[in-house]
Amino acid sequence: MSTESKAGDLHRTLNWKGAFWVAAGVPPLVLFSIGGIAGVAGQAAFVVWMLSMIMGFSQSFTYAEMAGMFGNKSGGTSVYGATAWLRYSKLIAPLSVWCNWFAWSPVLSLGCAIAAGYILNALFPIPLDTAPQVVAWVAAHLADYTAATPAVVDYITANAGTTPEAAIQAVASADGVAALTPAFRVWEAYALNVPGLGVLHFNSTFVIGVVLMLIMLAIQHRGIATTASAQKVLAVVVLVPLLLVGLIPILTGEINTMNVTGIVPPTSSYSGVNGEWNVGGWTLFLGGMYIAAWSTYGFETAVCYTAELKDPKRDTFRAIFYSGLLCIVFFFLIPFSFQGVYGLSGMLTPGVIDGTGVAEALGAMVGSNPIFIQIFVILMILALFLAIMTAMAGSSRTLYQGSRDGWLPKYLSKTNSHGAPVGAMWTDFGFNVILLALASDIGGYFYVLAISNVGYIIFNFLNLNAGWIHRIDSGHLNRPWKAPNWLIGVNTVLAFVNALFLGAGAKVWGYENALWSGAVFAAFILPVFWFRHYVQDKGHFPKEAMEDLGLTDHGDLGPRKAGMLPYLALVAGVAVVLWANWFFVLPVAA
Repeated sequence: MSTESKAGDLHRTLNWKGAFWVAAGVPPLVLFSIGGIAGVAGQAAFVVWMLSMIMGFSQSFTYAEMAGMFGNKSGGTSVYGATAWLRYSKLIAPLSVWCNWFAWSPVLSLGCAIAAGYILNALFPIPLDTAPQVVAWVAAHLADYTAATPAVVDYITANAGTTPEAAIQAVASADGVAALTPAFRVWEAYALNVPGLGVLHFNSTFVIGVVLMLIMLAIQHRGIATTASAQKVLAVVVLVPLLLVGLIPILTGEINTMNVTGIVPPTSSYSGVNGEWNVGGWTLFLGGMYIAAWSTYGFETAVCYTAELKDPKRDTFRAIFYSGLLCIVFFFLIPFSFQGVYGLSGMLTPGVIDGTGVAEALGAMVGSNPIFIQIFVILMILALFLAIMTAMAGSSRTLYQGSRDGWLPKYLSKTNSHGAPVGAMWTDFGFNVILLALASDIGGYFYVLAISNVGYIIFNFLNLNAGWIHRIDSGHLNRPWKAPNWLIGVNTVLAFVNALFLGAGAKVWGYENALWSGAVFAAFILPVFWFRHYVQDKGHFPKEAMEDLGLTDHGDLGPRKAGMLPYLALVAGVAVVLWANWFFVLPVAA
């Protein structure tokens, strides 16, 4: 294994601490879906986060072992695990890499959508109906409304028992708010309905989000060392206050025990009413576990930078281990304290669900002074930057290594003079411009999240099984750090638990076809791989990809020592997904 950087390669400029800081954008991911998971898991929401984090930490030991085996590769654990499947099917290996990429990459668009919402709230706020200017507008225009005004008639029809006077006041107030809302706040150039996908909104959120992505793209063009330095500053500024938010309510006794006891799912999604542990309740709980995995497992990105570590043998395990410990602290503390202070009613407010009100809620947990809230609005935007930078760095390197290994188009392995994978970075940007248009309203936001997580669970299933396949087929490869045998076994079981989450949980998020939409997107790798492997490479893998497995003959992928076991694992995984999708059904809303 060479540790020298050559022309066109990524540059070896990191130690494990640098990789740790790049991965420090994972803890803020808890803020992306803290309201959504409370909506589907109810009183059990904080338990979902803790159990998911424990699973992610356990799984990371399998990933750490595989990362150490390939110290000259970048792109993360999906790349290292994909090599295990290569002997058994040329298609499964790129599938793992592709699914990991399209799961991680949407952090860019989702994070920018939330950050754009905060910026719009700060610069172009929607006035409250009690604001002086709205009250003055209503007073000046109230005479324009009568009981026969169509909007008033519609209001009375929709709100039976409302008096004409009250209806006139309500309609006038709504019109006053609309009249005084800044035009840019509600501006939309175009809305494009794409059958089978959704509506693409080219609006103010989209414009601001694109600008934010371009800023972060410019930072990352300077290479991984510059990215790590920027991440370190952002992490200290963001994570210290976030840690205080988790600790202060516990230390000051502000946790309401009623909010964190009686651990049951709700009667239905977002009902806020305690239900029971029946099939419908378990379906909602598993839906929470499904989406939580997208955040809690994410620190595996710490091993995306192995080819950029100065000493990969020593630093790879340290990077993922300490990143995991950091995430345990935040994914345990923040959901527990948030739920303990606000309860379900507070966590189901629209601003918490869509992310734009999380900063205000966090600030109020520290103190009642409005200054705290303003500080946390700024910190929330920085936290989103932190998460987006992590995702952009990791997902682009997944594309880069997939290209180097012969699975993805060649242009993705292009680097600039700073060793940044610019071909992959611009591809990430282009993909997320489309997703940003889709995620520019709350419905599209959770649609993108639910579908992208289909890929993430598929990747985790394949990768956890890759651990034991490597043990059988690649026992000759050096392992600087080796996981205990029993832990490899436990994590193999967790692969099938993840398959259960996928089958039962994807449907929970309001899109009953999310599982199948995600599967279709996963299948897009087939024409992409076919073009690279059979058109560009004439049916052979690059020499360096073969050498990584200790092989030299382009036509021989090595013996399949595991026999039929990998195929049986695939069949069993598909069976678990299909059974869970059939057995677990959503509760009927009362």
